[in-house]
Amino acid sequence: MRIAYFDCFSGISGDMTLGAFIDAGLSFKTLSDELAKLKIKGYRLKRSKTSRGGISGTSFKCIADGDAHSHSLKEIVSIIKKSSLDSRVKNTAVYIFENISAAEAKVHGIKTGDDVRLHELGSIDSIIDIVGTAIALSELGIDEVYASPVTTGRGWVMTAHGRLPVPAPAALEILRGIPIKMSGSRYELVTPTGAGILKTLSRAFGEPPEMTADRIGYGAGSRDHGEGLPNMLRIVVGEAAADFVKDSVYVIETKRILMI
Repeated sequence: MRIAYFDCFSGISGDMTLGAFIDAGLSFKTLSDELAKLKIKGYRLKRSKTSRGGISGTSFKCIADGDAHSHSLKEIVSIIKKSSLDSRVKNTAVYIFENISAAEAKVHGIKTGDDVRLHELGSIDSIIDIVGTAIALSELGIDEVYASPVTTGRGWVMTAHGRLPVPAPAALEILRGIPIKMSGSRYELVTPTGAGILKTLSRAFGEPPEMTADRIGYGAGSRDHGEGLPNMLRIVVGEAAADFVKDSVYVIETKRILMI
């Protein structure tokens, strides 16, 4: 069984995830060709080698042309489902967006539904990051995902809703139930997109599972923080050890009550 381990020592974002997968061997051409099946226009994809804190990795960017249009959840789901992408890719991407939408609705006090408008998360680059991640899992033959505890930053970030504390409320809501470490970094290390990817994909959080690694990728964040913390996401892909493969067993117990 092929597994991937997300080492989030400096947080996670959508572009860091795709950068790490490309660095680990995902074909940029294949990714571009598959994303074209969404029939979305007005964007360009760019990848380049870079370094953060002395570690070499890959930077991935989706650059929107012209004015960015914010899509509602209903619009995003329609775009994905009408595409000719593989069904696994479609389902994975939709699940990620649904998790993010539920968190956005909760923290902003709006009714959950198909018409929830995701602002930054409804932009072209977020759609590309999330669908691209689903494509990467399929193309690299990854069966299961595991992750480390997640390092977050502190401070403030400007959003479509105004100035918000870091971690952004939606990101922190998505991370509910996931082990986190709030570092002293004054940057947004975890975006709602990155949190949504982790929440949806990872089966467990903790130490790396026993595996034979054959691909290792580093995805660079947009900034070089220069704080001694390389702004990178590390993804390790390989074969799970034979004794690591687990299954779930459910036990149903009943009690017999004697009537006297």
